[in-house]
Amino acid sequence: MAEEQDTGASMCALVKEIAKALVDEPDQVEVSTAERDDSTVIRLKVAPNDIGKVIGKMGRTARCMRTLLGAASMKYRHRFTLDIIEEHKQQGGSGHDDSHSDS
Repeated sequence: MAEEQDTGASMCALVKEIAKALVDEPDQVEVSTAERDDSTVIRLKVAPNDIGKVIGKMGRTARCMRTLLGAASMKYRHRFTLDIIEEHKQQGGSGHDDSHSDS
């Protein structure tokens, strides 16, 4: 169980470093995990103006990050998926989250 947590932390660190290298506001990159059945969901949140940079043209960048997680999933025999959280600012200052996942 401790090995799974270490692996999850390593995958979070990988996603965070990739995202920080892509965005204009690396200090706003946030990565968290959630356990779902027999898999780990890695949630990536970036500044609203950086969302396009982590998704990429036609989703290519996001797909590449998911491919890397898929390769790690095979090695560690534990499924990792990536959700990119997009926060929309609405009038009145409240926002809601939409997540993009195609795993």
